[in-house]
Amino acid sequence: MDARYGEVVEALGIYFDGLYHSDTERLGRVFHPLAVYVTATEAAANGGRPVHLTMGDYFPIVDARPSPAGRGEARRDRIVSIEFAGPITAFARVECAIAPKVFTDFLTLIKTEDRWQIIAKVFHFDLEEGD
Repeated sequence: MDARYGEVVEALGIYFDGLYHSDTERLGRVFHPLAVYVTATEAAANGGRPVHLTMGDYFPIVDARPSPAGRGEARRDRIVSIEFAGPITAFARVECAIAPKVFTDFLTLIKTEDRWQIIAKVFHFDLEEGD
């Protein structure tokens, strides 16, 4: 198996851990400093514009929310697919949940120096059944 695959899986594990524990130190290791966070799911509440954040905008939101781990939520995350576009660019489709939302994330990763980092997170979410 291609070593890059295992490296990307490791980076995604840090991503999932960071989300589950609302831990921006972990997320800061896996997100590139220039990364963007984008969703159109909340566009109606945002004047029809997609939500677009930098890591400087996103991390305080994570810091302020109770973690799924702290609320005793079962951990629900999985890698759906990983694709490569050359030796230093990858795309991952992943799913995770932070109640009451269930997310589908499209993550673009780049390899910088010695590690893979997320340079773009574009996602959609649905509310869990019954919410």
